[in-house]
Amino acid sequence: MDKLRLDKWLWAARFYKTRSLASDEISKGRVLLNHQTTKPAREVGPGDLITLRKETPPMQVRIVAISGARGPAPVARRLYQETEESSTARAQAAEQRRLAPEPAMDYDAGRPTKRDRRQMELLRGK
Repeated sequence: MDKLRLDKWLWAARFYKTRSLASDEISKGRVLLNHQTTKPAREVGPGDLITLRKETPPMQVRIVAISGARGPAPVARRLYQETEESSTARAQAAEQRRLAPEPAMDYDAGRPTKRDRRQMELLRGK
């Protein structure tokens, strides 16, 4: 087997939980094959480049092997290889998220108490 439907390959490689989810994402244009939008039934083979816009930044993988059966994660990981640019971009994004300040840290005292709420209502004129 040297060719397989794109939606079936994405399901077998464990990018999506079901084939129908993979098919929907392909139809919405969130999965690109060789930098072009495609249909779920498009056949893919080793060497094809797939761009998955599931998260930010997009993940780019090159197909290494074909499998029509969904297996365990370590076996599915051998079906593709992430490109160097994609892995560095994802690592940089993860580092930026790690260094970003916690949004809850803006609140020094936490949530307002009942007394604070009443004082704010008095200031607003309620």
